[in-house]
Amino acid sequence: MSGWLLVALCLVAGAYCLARTRSSTGAERGAALDEALMGFGMAAMAVPAAAVAPPEWAWVVYAVVFGAASVRALWSARGGTGHHLHHLVGSLAMVYMAVAMAGGGAGAHGAHGAAGGMPLVTGALLTYYTGYVLVTGRRLVPAVPAGPPVAGADGRWAGAEVALACRVSMGLAMLAMLVAV
Repeated sequence: MSGWLLVALCLVAGAYCLARTRSSTGAERGAALDEALMGFGMAAMAVPAAAVAPPEWAWVVYAVVFGAASVRALWSARGGTGHHLHHLVGSLAMVYMAVAMAGGGAGAHGAHGAAGGMPLVTGALLTYYTGYVLVTGRRLVPAVPAGPPVAGADGRWAGAEVALACRVSMGLAMLAMLVAV
């Protein structure tokens, strides 16, 4: 059940990010497209194997797609924005998980050696995403509680808050996927 909830969360986040591309331009549109790709990719990777076993070639496709997304994020990061670097880390994390899953789940853990425990890369990614979720989630909390935690006067969340909540959700989903690697 939790696997399907993770799939649903990532699909909704990806769909929201894709919808954001219609109302944004330039760098915002590119970031929304990157986030939509990440959301849909995470949803596809999170489908429980017991329900739908992916073909063996699927992991190669994930690695290639997110490898290309990593190159794009690296190219976009030349401008020096931290958000592009976050996309780079996310894309590389997806490549890492695809490679690990291509090896039957042992790919990442086999790289650690016979010592046992958590692979260094997995631990570093878990640390990064834990920090990312805490810092980004903190931006959703109002500095001074002055009424309800919604931004709009009409009681709806403003687009920026929904985008932040979406990023926190995808960060939490990434944590869940990394724990399962």
